[in-house]
Amino acid sequence: MPGSAVPAPTEAQEAVGPPSAAWWSRWWVRVLAIFLASRVVTTVVLLIFAANQGKNPWTGAHPDYFSYATIWDGLWYNIVAGWGYPSSLPSADGLHVTENAWAFLPGYPWLVDAVMFVTRLPWSPAAVLVSLVCAAGAALVFYRLMLRVGLGTSTSLFAVVLFCVAPVSPLFQVAYAESLYLLLLATALLLLVERRYGWLFPVVLVMAFTRPSGLAFALAVGLHVVYRWVRRRREPFPIREQALSAGLAVFSAVTGLAWPAIAAVATGSLTAYTDTELAWRAPYIGHTHLVPFTPWFQGADWWASVMLGIPGWVGIVAMVLIVAVFAVLLFSPAVRRLGVDLRFWIAAYSLYLLAVFFPQSSTFRILMPLFPLLGVVAMPKSRVYRVAIVVLCLVLQVGWIAICWGVDGADWSPP
Repeated sequence: MPGSAVPAPTEAQEAVGPPSAAWWSRWWVRVLAIFLASRVVTTVVLLIFAANQGKNPWTGAHPDYFSYATIWDGLWYNIVAGWGYPSSLPSADGLHVTENAWAFLPGYPWLVDAVMFVTRLPWSPAAVLVSLVCAAGAALVFYRLMLRVGLGTSTSLFAVVLFCVAPVSPLFQVAYAESLYLLLLATALLLLVERRYGWLFPVVLVMAFTRPSGLAFALAVGLHVVYRWVRRRREPFPIREQALSAGLAVFSAVTGLAWPAIAAVATGSLTAYTDTELAWRAPYIGHTHLVPFTPWFQGADWWASVMLGIPGWVGIVAMVLIVAVFAVLLFSPAVRRLGVDLRFWIAAYSLYLLAVFFPQSSTFRILMPLFPLLGVVAMPKSRVYRVAIVVLCLVLQVGWIAICWGVDGADWSPP
């Protein structure tokens, strides 16, 4: 009727778009447009670096894009896809295990192998295709996750921008498992927030065979179960959900241990997987055993004393202060806006890294599963701030490629 008021659309309606809305205003079109624009920028940067790349262990001088995109771990994933895993662990001195394929889980290379079979593409373009498609899917799910925790359309879209232009985002279009893993993880976190526990079981299973963080997710689910149990009088926690969520926590823990168990059975060595992982840190600190919660102290001492030439205890004190500040920030008002479940994941994954990971150049990549924190970085509304943070990300992206991806002789800074 003339003069009648038209109710304003809700945020959910605005995000999805009314049926009459133009296609370009729909949320998934905007997210994919952001993703594609970011990939154009990163592709140009990678091509420039490839054109200036000298001969290296993986390619000749001035490699084409696909060759350049499949160096470093891309070769290991290619080995897994084409030849599988060794039945005995390699050793240079008969005592210590050297680098081998057991460090690389089969989810991503097997998916690439399937795409190669269907499309008849060779390894390099198939691997890049899988990474790109999975990264696009991860951006879409990440947007829905940010909306689901209540950040609003504008903040959620800008969080996607940061996700797509992050300093390590070139990994979204190279032969690494990160794209597939982030797609699975974003999906798992969305399902956890929505408490659709039954759907989480297959996602957790595939995730556990893509990147080694199943124990961290098990801890996050365990904290979620305890939290819901404590609050059961204020918020119903039906018996069916109790059983499903508790079973999911156990299932996540079992899948997190599955790959080390498979490696042990296949090679006859109970410590096959951990010995293989330790081989990558041997050039830094020599051959050691895995003692939980010691690698970061070892790393802090090494970086301070060897690389900076200052007393090792200075590095250790700095590391402790950084960890303490990070822990305090988890309770800040901005991070609390992400909701308790995402904070459980951030805390669980951070604790997992603190327990087992040795900090070196791949730390930037290993921190990628903390991507929900991009929602916090995206909260300020200032246009100047947002432009500045995007420019900073792009500059750091170039720096990351120069330091970690590009190969300069006997390179000691792998991505």
